[in-house]
Amino acid sequence: MTLSSILIQAMPENILKLIEQIKNVDFCEYHLHDESKGSIIVTVEGKNTGEEMQKLGEIQKMDYVISAEMIYAYHEDELEQMRENLEVSSIPNWLNKDDVDAKDIVYHGDLKRRKSNF
Repeated sequence: MTLSSILIQAMPENILKLIEQIKNVDFCEYHLHDESKGSIIVTVEGKNTGEEMQKLGEIQKMDYVISAEMIYAYHEDELEQMRENLEVSSIPNWLNKDDVDAKDIVYHGDLKRRKSNF
């Protein structure tokens, strides 16, 4: 299964009409909007990315849509891969110590450069 969020743009004066259309279809789910900016956020689900792209195409064809673009895509296999990567990645030993005080942890703003006092 895949899940993606889509940002839809419309003229602010048409946004409520477009939201009604969105709520009446079965291929996407409305979440929120900003009437002043003409922005709407919806999600689509599918068996694969191709199915989601087909649903995006249907949204793009709707009345009042200026643009609709996929903003985020998630596939459930990604979660399993992330879990596996976490299990094999090196976790510093000091993270497992019970006597580490949070105020002693030094963060330098770059997770790629691991610097700590431990």
